[in-house]
Formats: sequence, structure tokens, C-alpha cells
Amino acid sequence: MAEMKRTYNAEVTRDGRFWFVRVPEINRSTQALRYADVETMACELIEIMDGLTREDYDLHLVVKLPSEIQEHLARAEMLREEAARKQSEAASESRAAVQKLLSKGISQREAGKVLGLSFQRVSQLAKP
Repeated sequence: MAEMKRTYNAEVTRDGRFWFVRVPEINRSTQALRYADVETMACELIEIMDGLTREDYDLHLVVKLPSEIQEHLARAEMLREEAARKQSEAASESRAAVQKLLSKGISQREAGKVLGLSFQRVSQLAKP
């Protein structure tokens, strides 16, 4: 039977000029000057303290950001979702405009020129 790998969770926070890295499973901490070095520093700490090699465990980095940054990220995600909904609505309205023009006997090429769309896009929007 395959042995289960142990999982370590490195909690990462910014502390002045450094990234502070705490690994609760071994109750130890380290730091890195650059974020790019955080994973390496966490791995070295785990390997020194528990005598493991990188193949012996899984590491999950958990970056803890200040609340004001989390608020901006949450707002950005909400805006991306809203933009996706609006994009979908815009596509539906374009489809309706194309289909209405075509129902009046206008060709797809002509509809494209009138609406400022390519013939290929009109063809896509013409499909129900």
C-alpha cells in the first residue's frame, strides 16, 4: 500500500522588508527577502527540522494578505463576474439585432456591413 505524503501548510505574511513564513506543523518560522524564495525557504526549513526530502511531503503556501488588499481582490472578482454577465448580455443583444435584420430579408454580408461586424461573426450570431 502506498504511503500517504504528509502535508505542510506554510503561512506567508509580509513583515516589513521580508516575507515571514510560518510552518505550524513543525512550529517553526523562517523568512525570505523575495516572494520567489518563499517556497524554497519553507522547504529547507521542513527538511532540516523533520529530516525529509522534497519527495516525502506536499507543501501548500497560504498567503495571508491584509484586509484592505483582500477587499480590493474581492471587488475585482465581483467586477469580473459582472463584466462576464454584461458580455453575455451584449452577445444576446447582438444576436437579436442580427436575427431581426436577417428576418427582414437582408443578407448576412449586408447585415455585417450595417452592424460593423464581420461576415463570420454575423454567421455565428445568425444561428439560434
